[in-house]
This record gives sequence, structure tokens and C-alpha cells, in this order.
Amino acid sequence: MKQPRQFGLIRGLAALAFFLPLSIATAAAQESSEGKPIPSLRELEAAGAIIGEIRINNQNIFDLDDPRENNALFRLANQLHIRTRPSVVRQSLLFNSGEPLSVQLIEESERLLRGNGYLYDVRIQPFAYHDGVVDIEVTTRDTWTLEPGFNFSRQGGSNTSGLTLKEDNLLGTGIAIGVGRTSDVDRTGREYFISQHNAFGGWTNIEYKHGTFDDGNSDSFRLDRPFYALDTRWAAGVAAATSRRIDSIYSGSNIIGQYRHASDQGEIYGGWSRGMVNGWTHRYSIGLQYQDDTYSTDPSLPAPSEVPADLTLAAPFFRYELVEDDFQKVKNRNQIERVEYFELGVHSRLQLGRAMTALGSTRDLWLYSATLSDGFALSRNDNLLVSAYANGRYGSDGGERQFYGGMGKYYRQQGGRGLFFTSLSADTVANGEPSDQLLLGGDSGLRGYPLRYQTGTNRVLLSLEQRGYTDWHPFRLFRVGGAVFYDYGRAWGGVNQNTVNPGWLSDVGIGLRFLNDRSSRGGVLHIDLAFPLNADPNIKSYQFLVKLKISF
Repeated sequence: MKQPRQFGLIRGLAALAFFLPLSIATAAAQESSEGKPIPSLRELEAAGAIIGEIRINNQNIFDLDDPRENNALFRLANQLHIRTRPSVVRQSLLFNSGEPLSVQLIEESERLLRGNGYLYDVRIQPFAYHDGVVDIEVTTRDTWTLEPGFNFSRQGGSNTSGLTLKEDNLLGTGIAIGVGRTSDVDRTGREYFISQHNAFGGWTNIEYKHGTFDDGNSDSFRLDRPFYALDTRWAAGVAAATSRRIDSIYSGSNIIGQYRHASDQGEIYGGWSRGMVNGWTHRYSIGLQYQDDTYSTDPSLPAPSEVPADLTLAAPFFRYELVEDDFQKVKNRNQIERVEYFELGVHSRLQLGRAMTALGSTRDLWLYSATLSDGFALSRNDNLLVSAYANGRYGSDGGERQFYGGMGKYYRQQGGRGLFFTSLSADTVANGEPSDQLLLGGDSGLRGYPLRYQTGTNRVLLSLEQRGYTDWHPFRLFRVGGAVFYDYGRAWGGVNQNTVNPGWLSDVGIGLRFLNDRSSRGGVLHIDLAFPLNADPNIKSYQFLVKLKISF
């Protein structure tokens, strides 16, 4: 429903007439019809309560009942903003009227809703209980979703910039549309996109992107109904992508070779599941994937020592996914003063395909990929998240382009405002192409060094951070935090590894973090000053980095 656009005294009186009874009703609704407090959700579930009315309270960006947010600028923002339609919120719920109340479905619905960038806050709670029937209120608060602006980042001595115009919640429908111009060390160009993740009144995703760049172009399209929830019984989809670009080979931050790369990819799949059984979900999918890669040299580019061989793969595949229902609701981990969900359960995915010349493939090959993650609550204040991956090809000559790696992340909360964080990652590539380089530098975690400073077929990176999360909320728009950090790592192996300063490297630094919590993008702006501890004379004694990331 579109928000009325009336102004002046009549609008103010109307708003007062609307919100005052609502606030009184909400307060009164915390008691049952017998005058007793409403039981908790878990107590209602144990009592076998049936869901009655589901009320959607879709609130605007700023709470004008809060004196700190009731000013001319925020009132104007609320007037200009079109709130998320109640139907968009309702179709993301996993529970319906007339069904037994399930805490698991309510909690999962909240996670799904919070995954939408156009929502700032989500609360699902009972507001009335009578005769075994419980009425549920879903309260959401919007973010500002129209984002015209200029983006800039600096990392590893290189600048990235862009002009953007994006709307992530067009007319309150959940449709995202936008155009952006970007410029970085690899390419300059313009991208267009449009997407909707709840198309046709359900869970169908539609996405289209188009990009034109100084070294080529790209297009991608996806239409699918994924396994959107733990109890989803079926999924199906189709996707296609094409790109034309220049790939580069690096050594010591320098480009030593380039070639043109044309890629066409596609996939179609269908999947089924029995849903969640005893806290576990098993998913099975079959499909067909297609990939066609061609490579060519260009006299205007630095000649590479080797160009990959053209390859076409058409492969039926089988995919298996296992998910455990174990999530922890936390705050002040990767965001600032915003609710997060740590996936502490097992989540694994295995895919095996067979490329066949009978289907048009260049060669007969086995294609495999696997991921595994798990989390542990070591204590009330300690979390450990671990993950691993492997993917590659296997043919008559053995393994090809095989990538392996893993990561561990440890969080130690110190009161409500401090946190010690450490991460350790390791990767390796075997029998890869010239462009299959593992890069390490200011753009990939080693913050005191230029971007892509080291290259190789093996990479290890350790990062330690002491984080602080303040309760400072400037202009009611930003959340502020900070960190001191230490990085230690190395990339080595292969034909293009560094000849200068090839050993283990480390740095120390300090940084500020700013979260724009009223924007749909909701990224964390990193402003870091890092100092290399193993610098050679050819690089700066410090690195100044500015980048927008999705997490702290």
C-alpha cells in the first residue's frame, strides 16, 4: 500500500490520530483477554496454540515518536519514502493463520526478513491470546533505499571509484533496480541491474545484469525458486551468463602478461527434499551445467608466457546439501548494534558432474566441488566458525585446476562493547592455469602492503583484531566502531611468485568503522592506516585504505 502524501496540519493530525490508538492498542495487547500476561512464544508452542490474526505493522524509516528522530530532515525522509508494502512482508513469512504456532518457523521468518536490505529492524511477537488462539504482530522498520551517490575506495595503493543510482525497494515492492559506473585497477565501465526475490507473489527470484567495460562486456540472467527455507520441499531454476574481458597475470604487484578471455556459462536444475526432520534438512538436485571458455592473445597487450587452452564442458550433475538448524542470535560481531545470526550448525554441499564429449565437451572429465562449514559456541562469549572448500576437475591425466582451502574465525566478546577477533585462512591450487593465481596484498587482507603484492599457488593469512563498538549514533544515521589489527601471511609457489621480498610478511594498523544503518546497503566503511613490518625500499612505509565492506 502506498503511503499517503499529504502535508501540513491535516497530515500531522491524521498521523497523531493513527499512531496514538495504535500505541495504546499495542500496549494493551500485551495482556490476554483474561487480563493475564501473554505467555512467551515457547510457552504458547508447548500449549498447542493456534495462530489467529497476523498483523503487519510496516513502519517508516524514522520513529517520529522518538524526540531524537523527530526533526525536519527525518520527517521529510519519511514523507518521500514509500514504505514496504504489507504484502511483501507477509509473503516472506513461513507461518499462516490457522496453523499451530512454531517457534522455529517464527525465528526463521525473522532471519529471512532481516536478510532483506530494505528492512532495518524486524520483530515478531504475540499481541493477543484467547481460547487457545494467538494473534501475531510482525513489526518492520524500513531503510532508505534510493541511493544516488559517488563511491570511492582505496586499498593497496590503488583507487576505486564509481557513480551510482540504485533503488533497492522500488515503490515498496522489493524490486531492486540501478545503474552504476565503476573504475578500478582492472577495468572501467557501467553496470545495469534489476532483480526481484519474491516474484509472482512467492519465492521466485529473477535477476538480470548487464555491464559494458573498457575491456569487454558481461550479461547474466537467473530465474529460480531456491530452497529458501529449511522445510522447503522443492526447487528449480535456470541461469546463464556471458562475459568478454582481459585476464592479467601478476608478479610483485606488476602485470607481466594479459590475454583476452571469452566465457559462456549456463545451468538448469531441479531439486527435492523431505524438508526438515529432527533438526536436519537433506536436499538433492540434478541438472545440467555448460561452460565454454576461449582464450586469445592481443598484440596491444603484454604477451603472456602461456595462454590456457580453449575448453568446452557440458556436464549432467548431482548435488547434495545438508543443513542443520542451529543459529545463534548475536550483536556486535560483524555489524555494529545490529542483530546478526551465526550459523552454528553443520552446512555442507557436494556436487559431482561428468563432462562428456558425446554432449559437446572438449574432453571427458569429472567435475567436483564441495563446501563444509560448522560453528561452535565454546562458551556464552566465545564462538568459533570453521569452513573448508575443494573444487576441480579430474580426467585421464589426473587432477586439473584443483583448489583447496579452509578458514577459521574466532570471536571473543568482552562485555557489550569489546571483542577480540582472529581469523586464519589457507588456500592452495594444483595444476592450475597461468591466471589461477592466489593473490595477497592490501586488497586481500595484508593491509600494510600494495595490492596483489605477493602471488603464488599457496597462500596463508592470519589476522588479529581488537575491536570496539561504541554506542555513539551520530545524527541517528551512523554507528561507529574501531579496531587495532595485526596481519601475518605469505603467498608462494608457482612460476610467477615474487622475486623481491618473497618471505613471510606482517603489518600493524589502526582503523575506524562506520555503519550507515539507515541505508539499504548497510555496509561498513573501513578507514585504515597500516604499517608494513617487513617492507622493502620500493614500497611506502604506510598504506591508507578506504573501503566499503559488508562486515566489520
